[in-house]
Amino acid sequence: MAGTRREFIGAGVGAAATLGLGAAFWDDLFGAAGSSSRGGQAAGPYGPRGPANEHGLRLPEGFRSRLVARGGQPVEGTGYRWHAASDGMAAFPADDGGWILVSNSETFAGGASAVRFDASGAPRDAYRILDGTTQNCSGGGTPWGTWLSCEEVQGGLVWECDPSGRRRALSRPAMGTFKHEAAAVDPAGRRIYLTEDLMDGCLYRFTPARWRDLGEGTLEVASVDGAGAVSWTRVPDPAARRRPTCRQVSGSTPFRRAEGIWHDDGVVYLATTGDHRVHAYDIAAERIEVVYDGLGSGPTPLLRVDQLTANRAGEVFVCEDIATDEIDIGLIDRNGRVSKFLSATGPDHVGSELTGATFDPSGSRLYFASQRAFGRDGAPGPGAIYEVSGPFRGSRAFHETAQSA
Repeated sequence: MAGTRREFIGAGVGAAATLGLGAAFWDDLFGAAGSSSRGGQAAGPYGPRGPANEHGLRLPEGFRSRLVARGGQPVEGTGYRWHAASDGMAAFPADDGGWILVSNSETFAGGASAVRFDASGAPRDAYRILDGTTQNCSGGGTPWGTWLSCEEVQGGLVWECDPSGRRRALSRPAMGTFKHEAAAVDPAGRRIYLTEDLMDGCLYRFTPARWRDLGEGTLEVASVDGAGAVSWTRVPDPAARRRPTCRQVSGSTPFRRAEGIWHDDGVVYLATTGDHRVHAYDIAAERIEVVYDGLGSGPTPLLRVDQLTANRAGEVFVCEDIATDEIDIGLIDRNGRVSKFLSATGPDHVGSELTGATFDPSGSRLYFASQRAFGRDGAPGPGAIYEVSGPFRGSRAFHETAQSA
């Protein structure tokens, strides 16, 4: 599996996308029936998207959706009133066979909340896990079961949270003081990769002094040469007392609004919203390539790429942050083909963005937020979280479907 994914990055889509995928490529993808304001419908590995359902979601056949939480309203089966502007999310297994979904709130009040599901998928509890912070955008889960919640403000910190809510959240200033977006843990290399949401922001990595203890360690910033080789230099002042972290190391490489980041099998995927690109950093080879360029051709399936995740089959799901009549979650499969997996459409999603994509522990449920859903008359709404379930490749549901076919 690892070799296959690295081959795809190094010899397949990486080389093509860096040059810009040509018109014939997109014509092949978008020649299928169906259309939107930004090109036709790419069927993709799960088939074409159907018409919008009761949630305003267009899904492939065999997939269904449910509304999990709506900002300002109690979560079903609980008395907990959900926060507004849901953003980054992660899911953690629970001892009873269920799981816990954590979610940030990208409001001035910030913070993060959680929903606990039982083994059948029914919500059993909802509660706060982080308070006293500002504009918590995305973050990342750790292999030891904590949530890293990132503040997307100048002087923002990373906060390590207990998904169960039993332990107090702790700030981790050694991971840098800057406009944090997201975090991705490389358990083999024992490092955490961090993005910065600025047009001249950087890509960072943090090496803890002791693994699993994020209180101390070394923060480094990436420099990329013309051939895609990456080198790392220690940031002299992670607290940014005199100069922003992105301006402390001469030659560090700016990324145009680095947002979503995800580690999968030795590869760190990185989305840059400002130039509509998805990059892949091969940790062992210390090289980075563009694996998707939204401006590299005419009709494009994905623009303003934002947060992303991968399933057990190595398919990368990419959220859009774009206020159009349809907002998409796209998919880059293991052969490098790009398609639309789902679309959010209709009045409930006007002016919104899709964010927070993550899978439950079984790999059969994809969670995402429509951050400003249910707005009216041009005003942003409180947002909502949706669950999409079905036969995702590599999941239990996929194998059950294949066996019954």
